[in-house]
Amino acid sequence: MSTMTDIMTAIQPRAKVAIVDYGLGNLFSVKHACQHAGLEATITNDKATVLAAHGVLLPGVGAFGDAMATLHRLDLVAVLREVVARGTPLLGICLGQQLLMSESHEFGVHRGLGFFEGTVERFDHPREGERALKVPHIGWNAVHLPAGASERLWHDTPLEGLADGVFQYFVHSYTAQPRESSAILAVARYGNMEFCAGLVRGNLVGLQFHPERSGPAGLRIYRNFAALVGRRVATEVPA
Repeated sequence: MSTMTDIMTAIQPRAKVAIVDYGLGNLFSVKHACQHAGLEATITNDKATVLAAHGVLLPGVGAFGDAMATLHRLDLVAVLREVVARGTPLLGICLGQQLLMSESHEFGVHRGLGFFEGTVERFDHPREGERALKVPHIGWNAVHLPAGASERLWHDTPLEGLADGVFQYFVHSYTAQPRESSAILAVARYGNMEFCAGLVRGNLVGLQFHPERSGPAGLRIYRNFAALVGRRVATEVPA
């Protein structure tokens, strides 16, 4: 049986990913991580380029409402829905994960892309003992399998091969709260609060943390994503 590493070695230079540019986030660090993983990465808001990609990344930091307004203005909402419907691997990072949800309560109520039912909510006064913790949550934190989940949950996802409890870098004030627990790929804790650190459904994955800022373990996530993209390339019918 082929492993993610086996597939990675088979990736050809024509494996292309689109990094969606809607004006929020450090896209060049994402591009460099993709290139390190052997992918040909393009930062773009061109609809045709996004649709033609073998994989799509939706990074971002900032306000949910502003992000959705820009995606609508660029006519990219329908494009992203088409990407998911086609089975193209799509990875949402930080704000990008939150945009995958149906609704956010950040500075009002805003509709999201609706791939996962549930809301995006602000941290509700996290505490560590008697000490109130600062929001936003900034820094390194351990990422775990959800309670009761087998390590096979991370198989064939960007988290494959990582240890339960691997540290990743977070910067966020809001968290996704999916309605279905089966959508939760990973969790983390901030003081007394457990929150969703990853989402998954088929070809769609969201990560609340920044793997491109998380050292070797984060780069492994990009290599795993590259392997998933490699599968997409391998299933194409030659012209």
